Amino acid sequence: MTQTQDHAADTTAGAATKRLFIKTYGCQMNVYDSERMADVLRPLGYAPTDTAEDADFVILNTCHIREKAAEKVYSELGKMRELKDARGGAMTIAVAGCVAQAEGEEIMRRQPAVDLVVGPQAYHQLPELLTRTARGRGERIGADFAPVDKFDALPAARGVDGVTAFLTVQEGCDKFCTFCVVPYTRGAEWSRPVAAVLAEARALADKGVRELTLLGQNVNAYDGEGPDGKPSTLARLAYALAEIPGIDRIRYTTSHPNDMSDELIAAHGDLDALMPYLHLPVQSGSDRILRLMNRKHGRTKYFELIDRIRQARPDMAMSGDFIVGFPGETDRDFEDTMDLVARVNYASAFSFIYSPRPGTPAATMAVQVPTDVAKARLHALQQQLIQQQVAFNESQAGKTLPVLFEKIGRHRQQAIGRSPYLQSVHVEDARHLIGRIVPVTILSGQQNSLTGVLAAPAEAAA
Repeated sequence: MTQTQDHAADTTAGAATKRLFIKTYGCQMNVYDSERMADVLRPLGYAPTDTAEDADFVILNTCHIREKAAEKVYSELGKMRELKDARGGAMTIAVAGCVAQAEGEEIMRRQPAVDLVVGPQAYHQLPELLTRTARGRGERIGADFAPVDKFDALPAARGVDGVTAFLTVQEGCDKFCTFCVVPYTRGAEWSRPVAAVLAEARALADKGVRELTLLGQNVNAYDGEGPDGKPSTLARLAYALAEIPGIDRIRYTTSHPNDMSDELIAAHGDLDALMPYLHLPVQSGSDRILRLMNRKHGRTKYFELIDRIRQARPDMAMSGDFIVGFPGETDRDFEDTMDLVARVNYASAFSFIYSPRPGTPAATMAVQVPTDVAKARLHALQQQLIQQQVAFNESQAGKTLPVLFEKIGRHRQQAIGRSPYLQSVHVEDARHLIGRIVPVTILSGQQNSLTGVLAAPAEAAA
């Protein structure tokens, strides 16, 4: 899943004199990391600004999954250099995230206006690196692989604003899919202790958060230390989180099929707080391509897994990721992917053309698929996925769903919330219900949202 968003740091009381602008690229984990970078810098007096033009400190929190994402960063850095030059150099520029981890020295070489580079496991070092840079000495690159040090150093308080929040519980990847840079930019799989996760979740609940999305590169591989000193599981963590007063909804992403345990599947049937929406990437429907990708599972195993999940939770909505044009992909391989999509019937999905990443095994595979062929396949796949998404959303019409209202809408008294299936729901005359879970009767479904009306008086809201 990818996105680009501008993130302004929250501010605490006091006379903050410096302005911080963070632009976030990529996955939800980067969104979480941007929020935590803002938390780290708040004690230094950094207040939010919505534009880079007003900022004293600009951070680009980057993604390295696809080539275009990395090139966008260099393009943005060119704009930041112009702003810095126009202000006589009175701006600090940092590059964070996975591009920083993979290309630290290259970033410094290609764009001398960059002052700091910090990898995803080293952003807690920002205050120290910033101080050294201001004094004109010391390291300008932080690229440690030490997640335990990072989480131990992060402030306990989080600057959240709203009723939903991301919570990183696992980082890194040991799967080594041949197309993926994550094991090289995020390091080996590592899980936070249960006690640390619960402490952060309680603090979020105290601030009004009602829905948590647990994050990890392979979040269902979670094995953090439990209360008994032994490795826990994501299922047990979910049960513990559901006991926290105020936490009513739990989601998690991104999952690997090989880590979808019987215990976790059973939890979806037993635990009401676990939402019936699961992102479970498969990447391809071809057994041959899955082997080339080193996915360590085939289409049959994936089908069996989907069946077991839906047996435990019949209303489960599935989401997925797909790569088309992987080296050596034939028309028959692509047909297998289209067949898998038809059989699973996704509520939503993300699909991309294969992008060679330097240092990954797939980048050197001999048979690269022509760009025009890959584009045609992507178009066909996306048309099928869009049809499924529209059909799923339209199928909600006439149902009454519990909706967690998050924010005001564009129209007078309109509010926007989330369904259990992660759909955006637009409801008139509901602004007074933000922060509450309310029964909503769905009137219609569109490609990207639902429209509904309140099904009960506000007194019936949770």
